[in-house]
Parts: sequence; C-alpha cells; structure tokens
Amino acid sequence: CSGSLDNTIRLWDVKTSKSLHIFNGHEDLVWCVDISPLQSNDNSKKKNDIGVIGGNGYTICSGSYDETIRIWDIETTKQLNVFKGHEDHIHSVKYGSNELLNTILSGSEDESVRLWDIRSGKKIQVFNGHTESVSAVAYSPFIVKNSEFGGNSNVICSGSWDKTIHFWDIRSNKNILHVMKVDKEVLCLKFMELKQKENNNKQKSNDNICINLCYGLSNGSICVWG
Repeated sequence: CSGSLDNTIRLWDVKTSKSLHIFNGHEDLVWCVDISPLQSNDNSKKKNDIGVIGGNGYTICSGSYDETIRIWDIETTKQLNVFKGHEDHIHSVKYGSNELLNTILSGSEDESVRLWDIRSGKKIQVFNGHTESVSAVAYSPFIVKNSEFGGNSNVICSGSWDKTIHFWDIRSNKNILHVMKVDKEVLCLKFMELKQKENNNKQKSNDNICINLCYGLSNGSICVWG
C-alpha cells in the first residue's frame, strides 16, 4: 500500500507488481499509510469475509496534508470514515493491536499526538508536549502501572523535529512518562525484539529477548536504543 503527492492511495499486488486499486478522496498529498492487523480468521467463514473494522480482514488508514485521517475498506474499496481534529499536516498514522485493536495513533505538524477510536470515529486523547512537528508515532510493548485509573496502562511513543522522543501513558495526557533527547530531528521510529548475546553457562530462554527502539535521524544515521 502506498500514498502519494497525487493525493491518492494505491494498493499493489506484490507478486505481479500491478496496481489493484486506486483510493480517491483526500484533497491534498497522502504522507502516510498503514494496513490494519489481520485478526484470526474463522475457517467456517467465507474467505472474502473481510473489510469489517474490528473484525476479520484488512482496512487501510491514511494521513494527509488535508489534515484528515481516512479509513478505507480493501474489499469494497470504499471510504469508511474520516477523522478530523488535527490542525496541520499529518505525518504518521498507526493501527493499534491486541486490546488497542480499535484505535489509531497519529502525529501531526500541529505538534500533537492523538489517539482515535475507530468504532465511534471520535478522538480519545490528545498528547501535547512536543515543540515542533511530530514526524513518527508508535505503540510500544511497554505497560505501566496507572494509579489514577487503578490498573495498568499501555505506553505510546512519538518522535519529533524538536530532537526528542516522548513516551506517554495512553490513558492520561497529563504527564509525559519520559523524554529522550537526541542529536537531530527524528524522522521515523520502530520497536524491535532483538536477541541478546547468550552466556555459555546459561540455557536458552525467552529472557534473552529484549525490546529495542530503532529510530532514524535527519543527519542520515539510524540508532538503536534499549
């Protein structure tokens, strides 16, 4: 799936390299796209039973310079929803997974990070703290104890042109959990599971898996933090 300065989104067949469909609707260039995670299919259902938000199948999410986020049904190729609220260009969109499956995370040139509810089509939370454009957002694998809500809460992450990476509690926009300062503007970021070097005296175990944050900077460097 790709977004373009021609205001369109295209879906491609990887094997044949052919364009399967063109999605039209944005009024300005499409800067970012994401494809929803596929839930486990029930074998009793038809193979083409896709396109249901929060159900089995795929949808596409797109962010544009027209300040909107749009969701598209891949099976019917129709636009399902439009999210409005950002006050400037949208630079990053991400689908949630697991318990956050029905959410979308977005970052914008308006310096904010926003969390959206796909089912209601409404904004859940706004995270303010960056002082320049938010170029990248991600759901982190971390969970924190949230005494305010009496339980645990997920953590999200955002990178910005203000040369910082912020970590936020997804259930509260009052406090930033952590700010990591970097040398240059952050262009992109992604969490990865990497294996640690094993001690010969220890048996192999899942404890050797660690979570790292990979991020790219405007000076051309790619950094791994963890």
